[in-house]
Amino acid sequence: MKTAITQMLGIEHPIVQGGMQWVARAELVAAVANAGALGVLTALTQPTPEDLAKEIKRVRSMTDRPFGVNLTILPTLKPVPYEAYRDVIIDSGVKIVETAGNNPVAHMPAFKAAGIKVIHKCTTARHARKAEQIGVDAVSIDGFECAGHVGEDDIPGLILIPATVAQVSIPVIASGGFGDARGLVAALALGAEGINMGTRFMCTRESPVHDNIKQTIVANNEADTILILRSLRNSSRVARTALARSVVEMEQAGLGIAEIGPKVAGGKGRRVYEEGDVEEGIWTVGMVQGLIDDVPTCGELVARIMAQADILVRERLLALMND
Repeated sequence: MKTAITQMLGIEHPIVQGGMQWVARAELVAAVANAGALGVLTALTQPTPEDLAKEIKRVRSMTDRPFGVNLTILPTLKPVPYEAYRDVIIDSGVKIVETAGNNPVAHMPAFKAAGIKVIHKCTTARHARKAEQIGVDAVSIDGFECAGHVGEDDIPGLILIPATVAQVSIPVIASGGFGDARGLVAALALGAEGINMGTRFMCTRESPVHDNIKQTIVANNEADTILILRSLRNSSRVARTALARSVVEMEQAGLGIAEIGPKVAGGKGRRVYEEGDVEEGIWTVGMVQGLIDDVPTCGELVARIMAQADILVRERLLALMND
């Protein structure tokens, strides 16, 4: 299946693995790449730029296929050396970068001078237009169904994807709510050139998260997520746990970041993925968990999606056109 995204990125299938904090490590990224999709390493999962350089080398030791690096730019209490991480990406010869969070305009000259293809993740069509204006090569548009940061406009993918496609001339990757062949075919019908999957790849054999978390995702349904930090205009979709519900109750009581912050600390979320205690911290997951009922290898997952997409198009959709 050839699309503008497969041709731009040099991948076999129009599937991109989400750049998930604490999850997108070398083993997962390489497995996705070897399956013919685009694996994306998360830069800030690595504690220092030097550690990122080592992790990029680890990916290269496991695959000779294209892969990318995610650089998420957000305000933090502790300053992050974004320029140093950027320079490691460039010096390591990575040719695909996914940016997210704040406007990446300050990093664009360096990335473009190095011949890097930049995909910027957005939650609104207006942000996608701005990203195109600053020179990114593609946008990944995150619908309201997505895990993690959903934005504040609450626009689901069925509307957001075609609205974005209509407003930009660069390729669009559909993100948020995708996990199988039905989603891929639907995204292509809506005008996207591929899909981005986070939660679905989190629930694979090569994913580094604890098996308790994978089995929880398999057992959960599409209603088992909750939005937190709405009152702080930093809305995030996370697993509906007792801890997450307590955060919402704190927000409803008018408490602010000083009181809520310790509950949502990123380090506690990391321990959830590593140790498997679903109540240890806040952890992100998308509504698509309602469509996930197994833990395959990345190779099995990608092959299944592509095979079923072929059947959907050739048999179901074409059959609808017959007299």
